[in-house]
Amino acid sequence: MEPTIGAQELALLQDIEAHAPATVGDVFARYGRANALARTTVLTMMERLRAKGYLTRVADGHLFRYDVSRPVAQARRDTIAAFVDRTLGGSVAPLCAFMAERGSLSAEERATLEALLRTLDDEGEERP
Repeated sequence: MEPTIGAQELALLQDIEAHAPATVGDVFARYGRANALARTTVLTMMERLRAKGYLTRVADGHLFRYDVSRPVAQARRDTIAAFVDRTLGGSVAPLCAFMAERGSLSAEERATLEALLRTLDDEGEERP
């Protein structure tokens, strides 16, 4: 299973993706201060993301410049897949039931889901 990341790591990865390459100081000044995180916390999170394969770093003099090695979209997919596997026993049915019971899908979200279902239906058809 792919390594997963938490919500704050995902937000940090998104910031780095938008401003890469970036040093720890860059990320702290922009993301860390805005989220009341210490510089050491930002460094720790960046190193965890690097260990999980989401970031790379390259030496630039006395600094390291970090860049995204796996995009935020992939990180989201990894996190959702882990949630479905771990929490929902591999089935998306409970999530769909929750969304239906909650009843708060926008028209755009509903259209997106319907398009995804059509894509799944098309992929399930036998090919000549």
